[in-house]
Amino acid sequence: QVRLVESGGGLVQAGGPLRLSCAASGSIASLNAMGWYRQAPGKQRELVATITSGGTTNYADSVKGRFTISRDNAKKTVYLQMDSLKADDTAVYYCNAEYVTTWPPKGQSRWGQGTQVIVSS
Repeated sequence: QVRLVESGGGLVQAGGPLRLSCAASGSIASLNAMGWYRQAPGKQRELVATITSGGTTNYADSVKGRFTISRDNAKKTVYLQMDSLKADDTAVYYCNAEYVTTWPPKGQSRWGQGTQVIVSS
């Protein structure tokens, strides 16, 4: 069983920073792309940032220059450093990971449980 456990959400004032973490565990042979998505009340889930196993990153236009995604492959953990937060960044943030299981080898994708981020203006 593969699990993704997120942490680091909370309440922060506009303009402040926050750092999210997502640790993967379980029967993972290889961990491929990882990413962060968010869902605000009444809106669809949207991509925030992704990072490949080789470190190539991709960001939503709304967070470029403010958010930084990174990963530690040895720890099977992905991070999202969020700076200059705005009220519009308020949402539940979800981690996603694409991986191959140990046995039988199979490509899978999994979501974390989500962590709430509230930015007060």
